[in-house]
Formats: sequence, C-alpha cells, structure tokens
Amino acid sequence: MEKFKIIVVEDVPLEMKGTLGIIRTDIPEAEVVGTATNETEYWRALKSQLPDLLLLDLGLGGSTTIGVELCRSTKEMYPSVKVLIFTGEIINEKLWVDALDAGADGIILKTGELLTRHDVQSVMDGKQLVFNEPILKKIVERFKRAVNAQIAKQEALVNYEIDEYDERFLRHLALGYTKDQITQLRGMPFGVKSLEKRQVELMKKLFPDGNNGGIGINATRLVVRALELRIIDLDNLEADED
Repeated sequence: MEKFKIIVVEDVPLEMKGTLGIIRTDIPEAEVVGTATNETEYWRALKSQLPDLLLLDLGLGGSTTIGVELCRSTKEMYPSVKVLIFTGEIINEKLWVDALDAGADGIILKTGELLTRHDVQSVMDGKQLVFNEPILKKIVERFKRAVNAQIAKQEALVNYEIDEYDERFLRHLALGYTKDQITQLRGMPFGVKSLEKRQVELMKKLFPDGNNGGIGINATRLVVRALELRIIDLDNLEADED
C-alpha cells in the first residue's frame, strides 16, 4: 500500500487515542495530517490539508446526523476523498443506510475486529462498500432471508397455480384497492364480475379445506393467507402504474 494522508474525526478522547494507536501500529503508510472532535475542527483541518482518506465517526457531540452530513458534504466537494465510517453505532441500521446514501466507501463497526490494515487498503485501492465482520454478518443474514422469501414465493405460485393476474389482484387488494379500481389498472383485462369470480377461485385454492371454524372467507382473510404463503410480499407491496 502506498503512503496516503488521513484525517481522523472522533469526539471521544479515549477512542481517538485508540484509533491513532491502531493507525500508528498497523497502518504505517498512513500519515495523520489532522484530527477533529467536531464539525468546526474538521473543516479547519480539511482546509489546512486535503486528505486521501477521512476516517469518520458518525456520532459527534451526541448527534448521529452530523457525521452523515460531513460525509455527504465532503463527497460533494471533494469526490476523490475516500470516506471510511468508523462508528460505535452498532444497532442503528438506518444510520448505516444514511451513511451509504451519503457516499461512504465503507462502514467499520467498533466491535469484533475493529479497524484493520486490510479494510483500509481495500478502501484506498478503490473498493466500494467495505465492511467488517459484524456488519457483513447482518448483510448476509438479510440476503439469505430475502432469497428464501423469493424461493418460497416461487414455490407458492407454482403449488397454488397463481398466475400474474392473481398476484396483481391480491397485491392491490392488500393495498386497499377496490375491485373497480383494480379493473382500471393498465393491462388488467377484467371487469368487476370477472374479478369477483377470480376471488372465489382464489379462495378455493388458498383454503382447500373450505370454511373451517365457521369464520367467513372474505377479501381480508384471502389477502392474509396470500401473505402467509408468500404469494405476495409484505416488504414489496407496491402498486402498478395506473
């Protein structure tokens, strides 16, 4: 790894000391050209010398938004500067997403392996979305759940003989559309009576044992059943274009 310049932004003195110790011991190629504990000190350090890498804590002075805005502003004004988030915000996943949307090149959580030379080198080599093991584990878990949900949906579509129009019908019922509104959707070649017939057929498919328990099978129960079977996905309930 070639030599590069770095600014460290961290508002907790003990953690700043620890971070500088990691850099000094494990990343000798890094020249720390500035440190900052708040937004004002950061902009002063940046004007003094432009770094190649900004190592940025998100939670500054009790605010979790300042770090995100520093990342966004830095990337807008100096696109060539790499921004690696080094944060103790290990639960606030929304904050991670905000940081990535702001242009961060990676996120290292202050848990597990902490900051490593490999992570820093990956960012300096131009790799995007550099994460350490704690956040990678969560990403992989979400990925596996998403894939399994998609497989379950495909199996349900086949097993219950659900076609494209059934899925669209059920999805828009879940979104609160009336049958009349559904008939107005682009590419939906059915009138209200046809949709009512389709609803009866879907009830037979999704409730093969009929009306067990004496509770009526209405549109609401039909939608709930479709959600249970993953025929429609609660996380991806979006209306088609009218």
